Order: sequence, then structure tokens, then C-alpha cells
Amino acid sequence: MRTRPTLTWEPVAGLPPASTDLAPVVDALRAGGVLVLSGAGLSTESGIPDYRGEHGSLRRHTPMTYQEFTGDPWARQRYWARSQVGRRALTRARPNGGHRAVATLAGAGLLTGVITQNVDGLQQAAGLDDVVELHGSLHRVICLDCGDLTARDALDRRLRAANPGFETAVERRAAASRVNPDGDVELPDEAVAEFRTVPCAVCGGVLKPDVVFFGENVPRERVATCRRLVSEAASLLVLGSSLTVMSGLRFVRQAAQAATPVLILNQGPGRGDALAAHRVGLPLGQALSDVVARLGL
Repeated sequence: MRTRPTLTWEPVAGLPPASTDLAPVVDALRAGGVLVLSGAGLSTESGIPDYRGEHGSLRRHTPMTYQEFTGDPWARQRYWARSQVGRRALTRARPNGGHRAVATLAGAGLLTGVITQNVDGLQQAAGLDDVVELHGSLHRVICLDCGDLTARDALDRRLRAANPGFETAVERRAAASRVNPDGDVELPDEAVAEFRTVPCAVCGGVLKPDVVFFGENVPRERVATCRRLVSEAASLLVLGSSLTVMSGLRFVRQAAQAATPVLILNQGPGRGDALAAHRVGLPLGQALSDVVARLGL
């Protein structure tokens, strides 16, 4: 499966506006067997922008592709320099009410699973360990040569040792730039040129964040796990995703084809809206907190 940098798409015409009625969501959760598919919109209230919302990051930058990262040493240097600064904001981010509500619903046994398209780890930080990270995690680093997996914190220490004073020198300039969903910030080329990358500590190979870049394959076994979860669910609840890329949309299509009800809670239109049995357009943190309260949890 490949994700591509889809920057624009046309909303489905002729659909009624999204509702503010949470009752169908509450009813589905009360019945149990709900599978959650979450996207970047779930983390916006934690200070991490989404890609395509009103203040989405695609309005100011184009995310790096897998082909660019693997084929261009300068692109890798630029990514790691920007990521080294941007991750400070990412690590300061904390779970919001939406993340905590999903963890509460899972703890109450109402969910069969959670698939997240997010790479920020905030759902796990809210106390839910059993999460399928469809697009990986920024908290891990993988070697493209030997496959060694390491914690991003370990790489952070190595990069700081290789670039003493780098973050201090650029932090004022970077502070004016918002962190992107993929964990980096805008930096001038002259700052990037001063940054030194480091190789894999095991084999000396090329390091990459353990996330699925645009243009990269989602591991087949991960896709198979998600398909199984969709096939076993009584309903699918989409939270904060425009479903623009096929990696998430295909699971909504799978559910709809099997007559499994799809409920969408998202601010703004989405590519899967025509497949939804019910759509709600409310801020996720408050809406999900209200759902939890109505369920008496």
C-alpha cells in the first residue's frame, strides 16, 4: 500500500452538512464492538496541526516523500535538522480530552481496537497501549540498511553531541515556525547546511524515522491486522481524519462494503463522507468527553 502527497481533493457534492447530534455515536458505543480509526484532527487540541484543516500544515509546506528522503542526502540532512528542532514541541505535547476519552472507552470494553494514522504517540501517552500505528511512530528510528530499531531519544543524544549549540542557535528562528504533523519545523538552508547527521550505530547505514512517508509502503502485516479488525467490528468510528490518503480510506470502504456502519466525527469535510451512516462536525475533545459522560463512564 502506498500513500501519496495528495494536497487537494474535492469534497463530495450534494451531501447534507455534518450534524451536531452525538446520539448515534453514543448508541453505537453503548452497543460495543466499535473500532476507532483516528487521524491528525484528534491531536490538534494538543498543539499539533493537522495536514488539511483550516490551519493545516499543507498550507505552508509539502511533506517529504520516501523517494526524496532515500535518494537525496541533502533532503535527509534537511529532515533531520528540522526534526531535531521540531521534536522539542512534539515531546512537550500532551494528550487532550479526545485522547483520554478514547482510552476511557477502550478501558470500558466498548472498543475492539484503535487504529491511528498519527505518529505522535499521544494516544498511548493517554494510557492506551494496544494501538495499531498505521503510519508508524516518530519515537522510533529504523536503519534502512540493517533494519535496527532504536528509540528517537537515543538518536537525539547522538545528534546533540554531533551538533553542539545547534538548537540554541536556531531556536529563536524556529520558534516562529509551527511544528508540522511529521515532527519538523521550517529552517533556512544555511542552518541546515551546518547540521551534521549521524549513521546507524550498528552498521553505519542510513537512519530514517520509523514512519511511513508519502510514497512509501505501509507494511503488509500491519494492513492485514487492520483489515481483520475492520472485518470483526460492529461499527467503525472515524475520529479527526479527512481520509484523503488511501491508507485510511480503504478501511472505511471495506466497512461500507460489508454494511458495517461508519460514523465520522471530524471538523470539516472528508473523502469518506459519502460512505458514512452519520457525520458529526464538532471539536473532538469536547464531543468525545460528552460521549463519555453520556455513557456514564
